Amino acid sequence: MKGIFITVEGPEGAGKTTIITKIVDQLKKENYPVVFTREPGGIKIAEKIRSIILDPENTEMDGRTEALLYAAARRQHLVEKVLPSINEGYIVLCDRFLDSSLAYQGFARELGMDEVLSINEFAIGHLMPTKTLYFDIEPEEGFKRINQNKDREINRLDLEKLDFHYKVREGYSLLLEKYKERMIKIDASRSIEDVYDETLQVVKNIIHTAAHNE
Repeated sequence: MKGIFITVEGPEGAGKTTIITKIVDQLKKENYPVVFTREPGGIKIAEKIRSIILDPENTEMDGRTEALLYAAARRQHLVEKVLPSINEGYIVLCDRFLDSSLAYQGFARELGMDEVLSINEFAIGHLMPTKTLYFDIEPEEGFKRINQNKDREINRLDLEKLDFHYKVREGYSLLLEKYKERMIKIDASRSIEDVYDETLQVVKNIIHTAAHNE
């Protein structure tokens, strides 16, 4: 079987990491060949870059510096983990990818989506996800969840004002329209059980469709 690349996106507090972790566990139980990874991170070099980007003390970081660091981490993660796994026939589920940079740095930081896309085209070449799951939630609701979850790391992006996170969500709305063939919107405001059930069905449909099209 040819490898499949599924990315997962969403604003802060959407619960995407929780849901996808459960999905991966279930797929492994059913003997699907799955690799779960995250951005920025997933490998040693990219995790080091992640610690710099998300350090709450680095509030002076310039927006372009941030975008370039994400692209650098993405490139290394891609060549070291994502591409080899896809080439070996794995289903790669990645917590965040290109769309995060477009929504956060391109739109919310006002660097320009096209400008951030060009930086990332250099980083990823022609590789795009098979499909992208976008977990949608109102920023206020997302932050209520974050505040209730004592185990979640508080990162530099959590310290941004609420207006910033509304712009992130608006950026994702533009991406949903632009990449409607690739992106699937999931209402993340519902219970974890409901979101999980829908997401598992969506992921299995993606896998089976990809296998049928080989």
